Amino acid sequence: MAGQANSRDVVQRDDGTWAVTKPNAARVSATAETQAHAIQRATEILTRDGGGELRIHGTNGQVRDQRTIAPGNDPHPPTG
Repeated sequence: MAGQANSRDVVQRDDGTWAVTKPNAARVSATAETQAHAIQRATEILTRDGGGELRIHGTNGQVRDQRTIAPGNDPHPPTG
């Protein structure tokens, strides 16, 4: 699962704050008061680590958005 190796999820915690998590990690990568701040922090982490996939979960826990953070492995990169 090379695509899963460098990925992060932004999920809401029970206390209403937001966490940046890495699949199968014992601890969260970062926490934030708002989803927007958690997305920003997750993007920074992935950019620093060479890119990857960012999955953003809504308050219901379902993935509502997925982004490839450069230089991630986007199978359909934009042209031009």
